[in-house]
Amino acid sequence: MDLGRYIGKKLVWYVVALAAALVLNFLLPRLIPGNPVDTIVSSLARGGNISSGQQKTIYEAFMHQFGLDQPLWTQFLIYLKNLAHGNLGVSFASYPTSVNKLVGQAVPWTLALQLPSIVIGWIIGNALGAVAAFRGGRWDRGVFTSALFLSSMPYYCLSIILLYVFALQLGLFPVGGAYSLGTTPSFSFGFLSDASTYYWLPFLSLVLVMIGGQAVGMRSMAIYELGSDYVNFSRGLGIGQRKIVGYIFHNAMLPQITGLALSIGTMVGGALITELVFNYPGMGSLLFNAISANDYPVIQSVTLIITVAVLAANFAVEVVYGIVDPRIRAAKTKEN
Repeated sequence: MDLGRYIGKKLVWYVVALAAALVLNFLLPRLIPGNPVDTIVSSLARGGNISSGQQKTIYEAFMHQFGLDQPLWTQFLIYLKNLAHGNLGVSFASYPTSVNKLVGQAVPWTLALQLPSIVIGWIIGNALGAVAAFRGGRWDRGVFTSALFLSSMPYYCLSIILLYVFALQLGLFPVGGAYSLGTTPSFSFGFLSDASTYYWLPFLSLVLVMIGGQAVGMRSMAIYELGSDYVNFSRGLGIGQRKIVGYIFHNAMLPQITGLALSIGTMVGGALITELVFNYPGMGSLLFNAISANDYPVIQSVTLIITVAVLAANFAVEVVYGIVDPRIRAAKTKEN
């Protein structure tokens, strides 16, 4: 299989996965018990100034406004039509605010938290794992034990520990949030400096687990490659140690690229929970509030964006793997 066919075959599977995700993102919120309009009407009736007849009128008006009085298949077609035009709908709980606006406010916070965590954690973790495998001894035992401990810890557990120790006990960082009350988000130096004090604990809770998982995987692969026949053969031919290390590192990195694709999905889920622990105004907090209010458009929009992001990241990793894997390049060259 050449590189083009390899990428094309992968693309077909990802398109199928995206189609399934569209259906599930539409259906799953509607399987949650309760009706969002009931919640809205009951909250309006708590003041006691609305009669039962008025409640019925308001209920019917909201059902028609949100399109919930139409058959499910009709709602799904409207959902697809709106998506094709980039329209994520209107929030039920924050009516008449558009979902595009709510998502636009939450996405930058999540990206600022997750992208550096993934990139920095992957680089540092693989570097630590490779060095531990080559050096061995106490360095290897120390790195492996620490990395195994971090990789085995759920994101939310590390978040709670960091929050308790460094925020509550030592008072080095704020307890929660993303910036000080009364501050307006902007790209000014003052705001960024203030937001950075709220940023470090959520960031550390993600990047440390990422470093641990990547270090454990890279160490295992490097040790396996160190005992391979080609390494012993290369040494017998008198090839320099630096070049042999390059061979080992290159071959050990191939499974780590695949591992990166898997870890992206895991980290996305962990980051959403981390945002709840720290009351961080990202996609996790938005999704939690939407689920609490049965806000269908927000739920299906957030889950769809997360799904598309994970699929796109995994597909990009698959493409990179196809490019760096010498077996695929060799097959392409032979065919040509």
